[in-house]
Amino acid sequence: MIGANILLVEDEEKLRKLVSTYLKKEGINVFEAADGEAALAVFSENQIHIVILDIMLPKYDGWTICKRIREVSNIPILILTARNDESDKLFGFDLGADDYMTKPFSLKELVARVKALLKRSRQQVSDEVIAIENLVIDKKSHKVQLNEQPLALSPKEYDLLLFFIHNKNQALSREVILDGVWGYDYYGDLRTVDTHVKRLRQKIQPMGEYIATVRGFGYRFEVTP
Repeated sequence: MIGANILLVEDEEKLRKLVSTYLKKEGINVFEAADGEAALAVFSENQIHIVILDIMLPKYDGWTICKRIREVSNIPILILTARNDESDKLFGFDLGADDYMTKPFSLKELVARVKALLKRSRQQVSDEVIAIENLVIDKKSHKVQLNEQPLALSPKEYDLLLFFIHNKNQALSREVILDGVWGYDYYGDLRTVDTHVKRLRQKIQPMGEYIATVRGFGYRFEVTP
């Protein structure tokens, strides 16, 4: 849990301080907000991993905060509320909340739920973001960076790079690459593969050498474990 940043939004100061102290003992960094306006400001200015959000808040209520966060982020949101109405829970889930706890609640259970949400979130991020040395691919946004600089890849160059990565250290024939990237119904010839490999190598330099030519056969994306 060390390194996780939580935004705790709760207007009841005694409860907020109690929860904050307990979370900090678990090695969690806690950012506090007592109203909706402050919550949005803290969220916009810091890298937050999970939001614990009360519903009844001054200035902006929790539903508004949840909706605003969901417009820009998929981080986990755990709703805290004294209301136990099923319709409220369903409304919260419809807005994008990930979990829901009613007051009073167990601090141990809260931490357990936070840990579960954080673990799930990190697993999703690892699936969506691929990093090989200084090459980073964000599959969700289709953005590629090399040495923290954006790469302008064509859609097929992007697909080709992903295909190589997903089949790393395997010798891939041109036919297999053509089928995997362009599809079985593609009527072009095998030179299409060579042309795109050449362009991709140039764009990802100096990592272009990772795409090794298998003479008389095809290519292999060589990455050491």
